[in-house]
Amino acid sequence: ELLGVNLYELIKKNNFQGFSLALIRRFAHALLRCLQMLHREKIIHCDLKPENILLSQRGPGNIKVVDFGSSCYEQQRVYTYIQSRFYRSPEVILGHPYSMAIDMWSLGCILAELYTGYPLFPGESEVEQIACIMEVLGTPPNDFVQSASRRKLFFDSKGNPRNITNSKGKKRKPDSVEMSAALKTNDPLFLDFIQRCLAWDPAKRMTPDEGLQHQWILEGNFNKLRSRTKPT
Repeated sequence: ELLGVNLYELIKKNNFQGFSLALIRRFAHALLRCLQMLHREKIIHCDLKPENILLSQRGPGNIKVVDFGSSCYEQQRVYTYIQSRFYRSPEVILGHPYSMAIDMWSLGCILAELYTGYPLFPGESEVEQIACIMEVLGTPPNDFVQSASRRKLFFDSKGNPRNITNSKGKKRKPDSVEMSAALKTNDPLFLDFIQRCLAWDPAKRMTPDEGLQHQWILEGNFNKLRSRTKPT
C-alpha cells in the first residue's frame, strides 16, 4: 500500500500551527483501534511517535502505524532503552518494569503535539524529560519513586527532584504549569482524555478499550460513520 507523509511531516507542513480537535479526534480513534488490536495480542509497540504514524491514501484521518523494530510481547520484554525521549513514559525513564500502558502514554503526548504543534514534554535529556513531566503533572507518588531502579539519577535521597537547568538556562518547577496552559485549550473532554493517558501510575492509565469509550472520542460518531461507509 502506498503511504503518505508521517505525522511529524504533516505538523511541519502546517508550520507547527497544530490541527483542529475534529481532525485530531479522527487520528486518535484510528490509533486507539490500532492499539486495541496490539493489546489484544499483548504486543507493546515501544516507539510510538509522530514519525512512525503515516497517512494512508484512503482519506483524511486514516493512518498506519509503522516501525515495529522495538516492539515486543508484554511477557517477553527485550530492551530497557525504548521509546523516543519526548514520548517516553515515566516508568521507562525511572527503570520500572513496563507494560502496554507505555503506548498510551506516547499516544497522549502525540495528540497534545498535534494540537499545539510542539512536543508537550521537550526534554533535552532524561533528567530534563522527567522535569518537563513534573512541571505539568506535579511530582510522582512517593512509592512510584522509591521502587524505581533508576531513581537516584532523578531524585535525591529524600525523594526530592534533582535541580536541572537546560541549555537555554531554563529551570522547570514541579506543578508550575496547568495542563490547560500546556495544551492551550480549555476543552474539558480533550483535557480529560489527555490527562487519563498521562497518569503517573501505569495501572491507572486509560486503556485503548477505555479510550474508545471516552466521551471525547464518542462525540466523533465514528460507529455511525463506519456503518454508513460499509458496502451494501
